Amino acid sequence: MSPSPASPLIRPEELAALEGDVTILDVRWRLGGPPGIESYREGHIPGAVFCDLDADLAAPPGPEGRHPLPPAAAFQSAMRRLGVSDARPVVVYDDADSTAAARAWWTLRYFGHGDVRVLDGGMRAWTQVGLPVAGDAEAGEPGDFTARPGGMPVLDADRAAELATCGVLLDARAAERYRGEVEPVDPVAGHIPGAVSAPTAQNVEPGGRFHDREFLRERFNVLGVVEGVPVGAYCGSGVTAAHEVLALEIAGLPAALYVGSWSNWVADPARPVATG
Repeated sequence: MSPSPASPLIRPEELAALEGDVTILDVRWRLGGPPGIESYREGHIPGAVFCDLDADLAAPPGPEGRHPLPPAAAFQSAMRRLGVSDARPVVVYDDADSTAAARAWWTLRYFGHGDVRVLDGGMRAWTQVGLPVAGDAEAGEPGDFTARPGGMPVLDADRAAELATCGVLLDARAAERYRGEVEPVDPVAGHIPGAVSAPTAQNVEPGGRFHDREFLRERFNVLGVVEGVPVGAYCGSGVTAAHEVLALEIAGLPAALYVGSWSNWVADPARPVATG
């Protein structure tokens, strides 16, 4: 397994300079659709293979949440099919803001791949600098990736509740969902008691690229995330919370992910819910 890169991000020009010596995964996805494969077929980075977030990066929805972790064997099989190998760098991207790409980055890291980066600004940034786009679907050579769970810290519901009182638990959803004013997806509105609102939209600039390390570090410091304080993140189903963990990593502040997130929390009616 190759060592972890110095930065979890890569710029379009840097990716283009790799000249094919990398596995590229197109992870375009939107909650509620349309399917990301349609965008992929309309145009993608040359050499990129489409990675289906719902099928390849999550198990079927259930009591564990809407996007629970896939079993190691299933994830390993999916990544090998997409051409992922242990010793070959991987770059993942989505449309622009890295919300879906961050889930791929986190899941690969959790299952032990040491060299995964996110294309900062995604497909939008790639095309803005005039780099080429391919139109035909591509299939990579089968990879040899071996899934080894445990490469990134995770939280279950009990640990998330504990962290909300003895550390910092960040709620990555939009502020109105945190407050319980709206809930477009899950059956109960509100947030985990003690959690702090930290919408992922504030991690990126208007064009979709991440703010720099100093900006992000200050953003999270204001929310109580400082050296030595345990921190975790959750969202609706563990997708945008992976984006929060990525932003925290850019800031030099490692964090755990509550993969089940709100969709798992509210699956048990005995768990408390806060609003406001």
